[in-house]
Amino acid sequence: MNDLLASAVASHGGVDRWNRIRTIAVEAAITGAFWQIKGQADALTKVRFEVDTTRERLSMDFVGQDRRSVFEPDRVVMQRPIGTVVEARDDPERSFDGHQFETPWDDLQLAYFTGEALWTYLNAPFLFTWPGFVCEEIAPIEVDGETWRRLKVTFPDHIKSHTREQVFCFGPNGLLRRHDFTIDIVDPGTESQLYAADYRNVDGIIIPATRRAYATVGDDQIVLVAIDMADITVY
Repeated sequence: MNDLLASAVASHGGVDRWNRIRTIAVEAAITGAFWQIKGQADALTKVRFEVDTTRERLSMDFVGQDRRSVFEPDRVVMQRPIGTVVEARDDPERSFDGHQFETPWDDLQLAYFTGEALWTYLNAPFLFTWPGFVCEEIAPIEVDGETWRRLKVTFPDHIKSHTREQVFCFGPNGLLRRHDFTIDIVDPGTESQLYAADYRNVDGIIIPATRRAYATVGDDQIVLVAIDMADITVY
Protein backbone atom coordinates (compact mmCIF):
# COMPACT_ATOMS: atom_id res chain seq x y z
CA MET A 1 0.00 0.00 0.00
CA ASN A 2 1.14 3.52 -0.68
CA ASP A 3 1.15 6.06 2.15
CA LEU A 4 -2.25 7.61 1.42
CA LEU A 5 -4.02 4.28 1.06
CA ALA A 6 -2.43 3.01 4.26
CA SER A 7 -3.58 6.17 6.08
CA ALA A 8 -7.12 5.89 4.73
CA VAL A 9 -7.43 2.19 5.60
CA ALA A 10 -6.18 2.84 9.13
CA SER A 11 -8.56 5.80 9.61
CA HIS A 12 -11.55 3.72 8.52
CA GLY A 13 -10.83 0.95 11.01
CA GLY A 14 -7.77 -0.91 9.82
CA VAL A 15 -7.33 -3.94 7.63
CA ASP A 16 -7.16 -6.40 10.55
CA ARG A 17 -10.63 -5.42 11.77
CA TRP A 18 -11.96 -5.37 8.22
CA ASN A 19 -10.74 -8.87 7.51
CA ARG A 20 -12.84 -10.19 10.40
CA ILE A 21 -16.12 -9.16 8.80
CA ARG A 22 -17.93 -10.70 5.85
CA THR A 23 -21.11 -8.64 5.47
CA ILE A 24 -22.34 -5.08 5.89
CA ALA A 25 -26.12 -4.86 6.36
CA VAL A 26 -27.78 -1.48 5.78
CA GLU A 27 -31.24 0.02 6.06
CA ALA A 28 -31.42 3.14 3.90
CA ALA A 29 -33.43 5.67 1.96
CA ILE A 30 -32.03 6.44 -1.50
CA THR A 31 -33.65 9.41 -3.22
CA GLY A 32 -32.89 12.29 -5.57
CA ALA A 33 -33.68 13.57 -9.05
CA PHE A 34 -31.56 10.93 -10.78
CA TRP A 35 -34.03 8.15 -10.01
CA GLN A 36 -36.92 10.21 -11.40
CA ILE A 37 -34.99 10.66 -14.65
CA LYS A 38 -34.52 6.89 -14.81
CA GLY A 39 -38.21 6.19 -14.25
CA GLN A 40 -37.56 4.70 -10.79
CA ALA A 41 -38.57 7.65 -8.60
CA ASP A 42 -39.87 5.75 -5.57
CA ALA A 43 -38.15 2.40 -5.98
CA LEU A 44 -35.40 3.00 -3.42
CA THR A 45 -37.08 5.16 -0.80
CA LYS A 46 -36.91 2.29 1.70
CA VAL A 47 -34.43 -0.52 1.13
CA ARG A 48 -32.40 -3.05 3.06
CA PHE A 49 -29.25 -4.37 1.47
CA GLU A 50 -26.36 -6.67 2.33
CA VAL A 51 -22.87 -6.05 0.96
CA ASP A 52 -20.43 -8.95 0.69
CA THR A 53 -16.95 -7.80 1.75
CA THR A 54 -15.14 -10.84 0.30
CA ARG A 55 -16.48 -10.91 -3.27
CA GLU A 56 -18.56 -8.70 -5.56
CA ARG A 57 -22.11 -9.45 -4.51
CA LEU A 58 -24.98 -7.36 -3.12
CA SER A 59 -28.57 -8.30 -2.32
CA MET A 60 -31.31 -5.73 -1.79
CA ASP A 61 -34.83 -5.93 -0.37
CA PHE A 62 -37.22 -3.29 -1.70
CA VAL A 63 -39.25 -2.82 1.47
CA GLY A 64 -43.01 -3.02 0.91
CA GLN A 65 -42.63 -3.97 -2.75
CA ASP A 66 -42.49 -7.78 -2.47
CA ARG A 67 -39.25 -8.01 -4.40
CA ARG A 68 -35.57 -8.57 -3.84
CA SER A 69 -32.58 -8.16 -6.16
CA VAL A 70 -29.28 -10.01 -6.23
CA PHE A 71 -26.35 -8.39 -8.02
CA GLU A 72 -23.21 -10.16 -9.18
CA PRO A 73 -20.89 -8.85 -11.92
CA ASP A 74 -22.19 -11.13 -14.67
CA ARG A 75 -25.77 -11.66 -13.55
CA VAL A 76 -28.62 -9.84 -11.84
CA VAL A 77 -31.77 -11.46 -10.53
CA MET A 78 -35.09 -10.06 -9.37
CA GLN A 79 -36.94 -12.41 -7.06
CA ARG A 80 -39.62 -12.63 -4.42
CA PRO A 81 -38.45 -12.30 -0.81
CA ILE A 82 -38.92 -16.06 -0.41
CA GLY A 83 -36.48 -16.66 -3.28
CA THR A 84 -38.74 -17.32 -6.27
CA VAL A 85 -37.02 -15.88 -9.36
CA VAL A 86 -39.17 -13.36 -11.26
CA GLU A 87 -36.64 -12.35 -13.92
CA ALA A 88 -32.90 -12.52 -14.49
CA ARG A 89 -30.30 -11.16 -16.90
CA ASP A 90 -26.85 -12.48 -17.75
CA ASP A 91 -24.11 -10.05 -18.82
CA PRO A 92 -26.30 -7.18 -17.56
CA GLU A 93 -23.84 -4.43 -18.41
CA ARG A 94 -24.53 -4.94 -22.12
CA SER A 95 -28.18 -3.96 -21.64
CA PHE A 96 -27.03 -0.33 -21.27
CA ASP A 97 -25.49 -0.17 -24.76
CA GLY A 98 -26.73 2.92 -26.59
CA HIS A 99 -28.18 4.52 -23.46
CA GLN A 100 -28.09 8.25 -22.82
CA PHE A 101 -28.47 10.12 -19.53
CA GLU A 102 -32.25 10.42 -19.97
CA THR A 103 -32.82 6.76 -20.96
CA PRO A 104 -35.13 5.10 -18.42
CA TRP A 105 -34.14 1.86 -16.72
CA ASP A 106 -36.00 -1.37 -16.19
CA ASP A 107 -35.87 -3.11 -12.80
CA LEU A 108 -32.88 -5.29 -13.66
CA GLN A 109 -30.89 -2.28 -14.84
CA LEU A 110 -31.70 -0.54 -11.57
CA ALA A 111 -30.54 -3.65 -9.69
CA TYR A 112 -27.27 -3.74 -11.63
CA PHE A 113 -26.42 -0.08 -11.11
CA THR A 114 -27.31 0.03 -7.42
CA GLY A 115 -25.43 -3.22 -6.91
CA GLU A 116 -22.13 -2.10 -8.41
CA ALA A 117 -22.42 1.38 -6.90
CA LEU A 118 -23.27 0.49 -3.32
CA TRP A 119 -20.86 -2.42 -3.29
CA THR A 120 -18.03 -0.06 -4.27
CA TYR A 121 -19.06 2.63 -1.78
CA LEU A 122 -19.32 0.33 1.24
CA ASN A 123 -16.12 -1.60 0.53
CA ALA A 124 -13.92 1.47 -0.05
CA PRO A 125 -11.11 2.04 0.85
CA PHE A 126 -10.36 -1.54 1.98
CA LEU A 127 -11.22 -2.84 -1.47
CA PHE A 128 -8.18 -1.11 -2.94
CA THR A 129 -5.82 -3.43 -1.08
CA TRP A 130 -7.01 -6.36 -3.23
CA PRO A 131 -4.76 -7.74 -5.98
CA GLY A 132 -5.27 -5.99 -9.32
CA PHE A 133 -6.03 -2.51 -7.95
CA VAL A 134 -3.53 0.22 -8.83
CA CYS A 135 -3.42 3.25 -6.53
CA GLU A 136 -1.56 6.52 -7.04
CA GLU A 137 -1.63 9.67 -4.92
CA ILE A 138 -2.26 12.73 -7.07
CA ALA A 139 -2.15 16.45 -6.30
CA PRO A 140 -4.23 17.52 -3.27
CA ILE A 141 -7.03 20.06 -3.43
CA GLU A 142 -8.26 22.74 -1.02
CA VAL A 143 -11.95 22.58 -0.13
CA ASP A 144 -13.61 24.74 2.54
CA GLY A 145 -10.32 25.40 4.30
CA GLU A 146 -9.26 21.75 4.34
CA THR A 147 -6.57 20.02 2.35
CA TRP A 148 -7.91 16.88 0.75
CA ARG A 149 -5.38 14.28 -0.35
CA ARG A 150 -6.49 12.41 -3.45
CA LEU A 151 -6.04 8.79 -4.40
CA LYS A 152 -6.49 7.80 -8.04
CA VAL A 153 -7.63 4.18 -8.16
CA THR A 154 -7.59 2.03 -11.28
CA PHE A 155 -9.99 -0.90 -10.94
CA PRO A 156 -9.16 -4.29 -12.44
CA ASP A 157 -11.30 -5.40 -15.38
CA HIS A 158 -13.09 -8.14 -13.45
CA ILE A 159 -14.55 -5.69 -10.91
CA LYS A 160 -17.70 -3.96 -12.11
CA SER A 161 -17.91 -0.35 -10.94
CA HIS A 162 -18.76 3.08 -12.33
CA THR A 163 -15.62 3.27 -14.44
CA ARG A 164 -12.06 1.98 -14.32
CA GLU A 165 -10.37 5.14 -12.98
CA GLN A 166 -11.91 6.85 -9.95
CA VAL A 167 -10.59 9.41 -7.47
CA PHE A 168 -11.13 9.30 -3.70
CA CYS A 169 -10.54 12.45 -1.64
CA PHE A 170 -9.57 12.15 2.03
CA GLY A 171 -9.60 14.86 4.69
CA PRO A 172 -6.88 15.64 7.25
CA ASN A 173 -8.23 12.89 9.53
CA GLY A 174 -7.88 10.30 6.75
CA LEU A 175 -11.63 9.87 6.27
CA LEU A 176 -13.34 9.94 2.89
CA ARG A 177 -14.71 13.36 1.99
CA ARG A 178 -15.61 12.93 -1.68
CA HIS A 179 -15.62 10.32 -4.42
CA ASP A 180 -15.10 11.57 -8.01
CA PHE A 181 -15.98 9.44 -11.02
CA THR A 182 -17.72 9.16 -14.36
CA ILE A 183 -20.31 6.46 -15.01
CA ASP A 184 -19.76 4.47 -18.18
CA ILE A 185 -23.33 3.14 -18.39
CA VAL A 186 -24.91 6.57 -17.77
CA ASP A 187 -22.75 9.30 -19.31
CA PRO A 188 -18.99 8.66 -19.54
CA GLY A 189 -18.37 12.31 -20.43
CA THR A 190 -19.77 13.81 -17.22
CA GLU A 191 -17.95 13.72 -13.90
CA SER A 192 -19.91 13.06 -10.74
CA GLN A 193 -18.88 14.04 -7.22
CA LEU A 194 -20.34 12.10 -4.31
CA TYR A 195 -19.81 13.78 -0.93
CA ALA A 196 -19.50 11.65 2.19
CA ALA A 197 -20.49 12.70 5.73
CA ASP A 198 -22.09 11.51 8.99
CA TYR A 199 -19.34 9.05 9.90
CA ARG A 200 -20.44 6.12 12.06
CA ASN A 201 -18.23 3.80 14.08
CA VAL A 202 -19.84 0.44 13.38
CA ASP A 203 -18.06 -2.13 15.55
CA GLY A 204 -14.70 -0.58 14.74
CA ILE A 205 -15.31 0.19 11.05
CA ILE A 206 -15.86 3.86 10.16
CA ILE A 207 -18.58 4.26 7.53
CA PRO A 208 -20.03 7.52 6.15
CA ALA A 209 -23.78 7.08 6.50
CA THR A 210 -24.77 10.05 4.34
CA ARG A 211 -23.77 10.67 0.73
CA ARG A 212 -24.85 13.38 -1.69
CA ALA A 213 -24.33 14.11 -5.37
CA TYR A 214 -25.46 17.46 -6.76
CA ALA A 215 -26.25 18.88 -10.17
CA THR A 216 -26.65 22.47 -11.34
CA VAL A 217 -29.84 23.27 -13.23
CA GLY A 218 -29.92 26.92 -14.35
CA ASP A 219 -29.20 28.97 -11.23
CA ASP A 220 -30.24 26.19 -8.85
CA GLN A 221 -28.36 23.29 -7.34
CA ILE A 222 -30.41 20.13 -6.99
CA VAL A 223 -29.74 16.87 -5.17
CA LEU A 224 -29.11 14.30 -7.85
CA VAL A 225 -28.56 11.36 -5.50
CA ALA A 226 -29.08 11.17 -1.73
CA ILE A 227 -28.12 8.11 0.29
CA ASP A 228 -29.18 8.14 3.95
CA MET A 229 -28.31 5.06 5.98
CA ALA A 230 -30.51 4.71 9.05
CA ASP A 231 -28.98 1.52 10.40
CA ILE A 232 -25.66 -0.18 9.64
CA THR A 233 -24.47 -3.54 10.97
CA VAL A 234 -21.30 -5.50 10.26
CA TYR A 235 -20.81 -9.20 10.93
